[in-house]
Amino acid sequence: MRASALLSSVSLAALLALSGCLLGPNYERPTVDTPAAFRFAGPDAKDIVDTAWWEQFQDPALNELIGIALAENKDVKIAAARVEQFLGQFQTTRSQLFPQAAAGFDAERQRLPLGSTALPPGVGPVFNQFSATLSASWEIDVFGKLRRQTESARANLLASEEGRRATILTLVASVATSYINLVSLDRQLEIAKATTASRADSVKVFSLRFKYGQVSQMELSQSQSEYESSLATIPQIEQQIGQQENSLSILLGRNPQPITRDRELDDLALPTVPAGLPSELLTRRPDLRQAEQNLIAANALIGAAKALYFPSISLTGLFGTASSQFSNLFTGPARVWSYAGSVTMPIFTAGNIAGQVKQAEAQQQQALFSYQKAIQVAFQEVDDSLIGLQKSREVLVVQGREVDALRTYARLARLRYEGGYTSYIEVLDAERSLFNSQLNYTQTQGTVFNSMVTLYKSMGGGWVTNAERMTATMYGANGGPVAPEAAASAPAPASAGSTQGPPP
Repeated sequence: MRASALLSSVSLAALLALSGCLLGPNYERPTVDTPAAFRFAGPDAKDIVDTAWWEQFQDPALNELIGIALAENKDVKIAAARVEQFLGQFQTTRSQLFPQAAAGFDAERQRLPLGSTALPPGVGPVFNQFSATLSASWEIDVFGKLRRQTESARANLLASEEGRRATILTLVASVATSYINLVSLDRQLEIAKATTASRADSVKVFSLRFKYGQVSQMELSQSQSEYESSLATIPQIEQQIGQQENSLSILLGRNPQPITRDRELDDLALPTVPAGLPSELLTRRPDLRQAEQNLIAANALIGAAKALYFPSISLTGLFGTASSQFSNLFTGPARVWSYAGSVTMPIFTAGNIAGQVKQAEAQQQQALFSYQKAIQVAFQEVDDSLIGLQKSREVLVVQGREVDALRTYARLARLRYEGGYTSYIEVLDAERSLFNSQLNYTQTQGTVFNSMVTLYKSMGGGWVTNAERMTATMYGANGGPVAPEAAASAPAPASAGSTQGPPP
């Protein structure tokens, strides 16, 4: 009879859970003001954003460095560990939807005063007490508090996974940018050394001419000063190279060390310009997907807070045995059991629950505005990258013509000086201008390549998934942790409601 009553109570609780409502607003993606096209978009090549774009540079050393970074970078490992943390939080929160069971065994020896009414007949004041029990409890989620908390935890888990992908995206772009800066500095160092060597030869010639009275000391000093000026740029560039190698080594997850280069700056191939529609950024950029999951998590907590106004229903049960003799612990007369149901409901909290609801609603608004701002910033970054690439390429063409003109000017100026038609000042001016123009041209070359890297980073794309496969920590592989998507879609108990999934 008691067993049937317990079964009836459980059935009633399950029925209430199935018919229970979810309080709070269900998530709907907010309307986004999306431009029809990017302001400085080029020809359509959007399929390129789904490929390993760094391979288009055709530099094996860069490909290898990116592979090492994806496997060893500490920020990627931290992000992966953070995903595991949120996976654990999701599992902990979701477990509250299920009945909780526990087993216990107690052994006790005690003494009661003589004549105590608590002593059973025939039992002395000193006696033993043994018990073995199996208990269970279940909070019936009638008003959706636990389901909303689970929905929020699931969104936080997916947001952490998108954060990991955003870390991968930033890492690949940072390695490519650092490598390009390195080969650009290599080229600048070559120019500085070649110019310094040429000026050293000029100093030797002018020293001999001054010795035999063919030139003045002023001309010798002018030649010497130009030589010292270019010589001083060499350690400056070498310092930048060393620091850039150290920075790149950290991205690789290694101690500072020299970095191997397979190509010179002029040998790098320029990747194809990616393109696409602004609306595609919502699904291609992991940082935007992360911001949306944060919004989903905050939205779900509103319902969890509002559910605190309503009753909390729990079932508890215990079955076991108890005896003063261990040998009689599992006999029929030693059996004990109990079951109970409880309902608690707040009556007066002095604004406690109202404050929690207000706090949850304010957090949802913050997440909403953060999501909207992240989208606007994404549009800006793509447009900035497009205009930066377009204009830097235009500057490079102009600077190329400038270098050619100054090279001719320097050659003619020296011929005029050797022929006695002009002073050495004209030669110095021409060579100084050529040196500076060559350095500027090389820096702009690096800017063009870096603008392309920035464009691929700002466009996002399926290439992040390709890079993700190269990381050392892979979810659901080699006995590792279960993938967040798989865990989030695991079957829920009858009382669990549906939750909002990731954006399409």
